[in-house]
Amino acid sequence: MKKISLLGSTGSIGRQTLDIAAAHPDKIKVIGLAAGGKTLPLLADQVRIFQPELVSVPKEEDVPRLKDLLEKRGDGTSTKTKITFGETGLVEVATISGIDTLVTGVVGFLGVKPTYEALKLGTTVALANKETLVAAGSVIMPLARKHGAKIVPVDSEHSAIFQSLSGYTPADIECILLTGSGGPFRTWTKDQIRFATVDDALQHPNWSMGPKITIDSATMMNKGLEIIEARWLFDLPVEKIHVVLHAQSILHSAVQFVDGSVIGQLGMPDMRLPIHYALFHPDRIATQRVPRLNLAEIGQLSFEEPDYDKFRCLKIAKEVAREDTTLACVLNAANEVIVQAFLNGSINFHTIPDYIKRVLDRHAAQSNPTLEDILEADKWARKEALALVEGKSAVRQAPRR
Repeated sequence: MKKISLLGSTGSIGRQTLDIAAAHPDKIKVIGLAAGGKTLPLLADQVRIFQPELVSVPKEEDVPRLKDLLEKRGDGTSTKTKITFGETGLVEVATISGIDTLVTGVVGFLGVKPTYEALKLGTTVALANKETLVAAGSVIMPLARKHGAKIVPVDSEHSAIFQSLSGYTPADIECILLTGSGGPFRTWTKDQIRFATVDDALQHPNWSMGPKITIDSATMMNKGLEIIEARWLFDLPVEKIHVVLHAQSILHSAVQFVDGSVIGQLGMPDMRLPIHYALFHPDRIATQRVPRLNLAEIGQLSFEEPDYDKFRCLKIAKEVAREDTTLACVLNAANEVIVQAFLNGSINFHTIPDYIKRVLDRHAAQSNPTLEDILEADKWARKEALALVEGKSAVRQAPRR
């Protein structure tokens, strides 16, 4: 029986993780859950079904709201589960006693601190929160090595690379082929993209994801963030990480080795496959929850180079990926704020990379950052990005140590 704790239980990754857990009650026990305040009824249902030892909600006022939802069910669940809140609560869920694997399904920088604390305990982390390595890879990876903690990626691309690299080392790699669908605007022209609406950007052709990640796919910032994540996760220079557009999302990524061989992982575009792999790693467990790939039905697979002029976020992120500074953290934070501004209707889609570049240009990057440096840079970048989209940052200077 593997005991898991799950951050972001009511999100897309979280729900699919619990779907797999429900299919294997003899192999997985859920002992901790954390979710957002807007989805408390769903969280209450999850608590009722899985009866975890500990649950965390965002705010103190969410605690009595969740207790009330649980008490109305009348099954005694509320008396069995401790409820906590805030960042402290997230860390508690991530470090609960007896945990074997922490699944980080939260979106954004929120996942950094609880992941950091779990790794200090040597806990295996099934990492779906790419921002942890994007913002703090220079801190997270040495920490994992120091404490003998394993990071198993849940992103479909990094899971594919992780599986392809089984038994090999970075010295065996000629390059990584990081595939991406190209999102909803792969076939759009730059002029067409200028008039893209929120609804247009949320129409991903292959994957069902949350709004922030879907917008990142539309700008291709997600692939830029994945370059940074892959750099840290697989200990490779950016020059060995190549993005390839693959419209069908069947080849999730591949590795080309120094002898010319290419090994990749294929499957249907369904996140339950990499989640299932991460939960049971290093074992392969039979399941009916993961859809099967029929290559004859797919017929053909296509590949093409990305247009870095059209997808400027990808170009910006690839440049930042070469840096060993706080720039990646600032990129991630600015992107989160600016994407939300687009979703709120405050800015146009085609201006997203412009705002991100302005924040980066105003930042005094710090080399060899500590976690405290990264936390400070994140806070600064969010304020700066918000000020820019609100038109209040004409003369503001970047902070200096």
